[in-house]
Amino acid sequence: MDTSNIKDSRESVVNDLGLPKKPFRTHGGVHVDHMKNTAEFDSEELSTPKRVIVSMQQHIGAACEPIVKKGDKVTVGQLIADSDSFMCAPIHSGVSGEVTAIGTIIMPNGAEIKTIEIESDGEQTVCPDIEPPVVTNADELYSAVRKSGLVGLGGAGFPVSIKLNFSSDKNVDTLIINGAECEPYLTADYREMMESPEDIVEGTRFVMETLGLKRAIIGIEGNKPAAIKKLGEIVRERSLDERMCVLKLGTSYPHGAEKVLIKACTNRAVPVGKIPADAGCVVLNSTSVSFIAKYMRTGMPLVTKRITVDGSAINEPKNVIAPIGTLISDIAEFCGGFRQEPKKVLMGGPMMGTALYTLDYPIIKQNNGLIFMGEKEADDVKPSDCIRCGRCVAACPMLLTPVNIQHFVEKRDVQGLNELCVMSCMECGCCAFSCPARRPLVQYLRMAKSIVKSGR
Repeated sequence: MDTSNIKDSRESVVNDLGLPKKPFRTHGGVHVDHMKNTAEFDSEELSTPKRVIVSMQQHIGAACEPIVKKGDKVTVGQLIADSDSFMCAPIHSGVSGEVTAIGTIIMPNGAEIKTIEIESDGEQTVCPDIEPPVVTNADELYSAVRKSGLVGLGGAGFPVSIKLNFSSDKNVDTLIINGAECEPYLTADYREMMESPEDIVEGTRFVMETLGLKRAIIGIEGNKPAAIKKLGEIVRERSLDERMCVLKLGTSYPHGAEKVLIKACTNRAVPVGKIPADAGCVVLNSTSVSFIAKYMRTGMPLVTKRITVDGSAINEPKNVIAPIGTLISDIAEFCGGFRQEPKKVLMGGPMMGTALYTLDYPIIKQNNGLIFMGEKEADDVKPSDCIRCGRCVAACPMLLTPVNIQHFVEKRDVQGLNELCVMSCMECGCCAFSCPARRPLVQYLRMAKSIVKSGR
């Protein structure tokens, strides 16, 4: 699993300050159509919805529990749910109004999760307790970010406070900002880079200096030249270029995957079963670090989300900023409704997104896209027999062998799956994308991880 033996002279790609001038080579990946149709569409704010349904599962880790009840009045930014679990981020209201129900919702994976339904009063009254946090050290940063409710806004949904809470023996020295946004269609992070570049640079500087890190690398795919130029100019204008750089990445998918990005930016490999801190790195999404800068300035927790709305079935593709908990049906209406009945609706991008079963589902913190696919886009292709071509192996960024993993899944061979390091799979979809037989390899890989976790 160690990719450090891939030949690439470190001296040839870094400057005297240890900042990379060009990315290091990574393994695998695929070239997908970018389809960044909304890249130059300015973000539009959705008018306050009549009601929101706030899911208690908005991140990797434990679900939150409501701390409000039916009939309570709430304000924008007010804490409405939390948990004592370490792997958790609190949830705040994005609207002012009245709690009308504590209910449940069936998530796309079949799990039943509690929800808080709020009827908006349309006034958007801000919680009187909102104030900017005072942060002077790493512990205070961890506490403030947890209080803000921030999770990874690039799609993974990992509580950001946990990423910032690493022990000193990890020898973390590098902050990497993920501006790759390599999924087709999605342009939400790109709009953040174009509309709030100062906040991205300021948030990067603040986190880097508060954590005492030596350098920061902002990685952006080469198909976003305007963002690369704009952020690079700000870094130079603020005389941060001795410790911070903007790195132009290649345009192969999945450059935005955490482990792939670390390799491209530092030539380091995250050990199997370990986290980025074990490779000396902290990785934050570009929109996440921009939010940190805004939060330090205003004290307003995470209550809204920018979402790319696209696909052949929607009338008016847009980048929409909406309160967390807004129903997808309301967002579709804001985008002019449908030009044709959508055959498939994806929360996220087409490579790693989740198919939804209803439009009466709310957006959540890590949701960065809604793709409404028409008949042609969502046309199902029937799989055929594997021809043992090895394309899935060549495409896998983690050096796995999906074709062999499928074999062991069918045998339910836990030992064999462990030997093939199946838990390293990121479910990026490169294997299935490259498979000429159209085998459902991602589904097999998910099954494999479930078998390993259950031990049978």
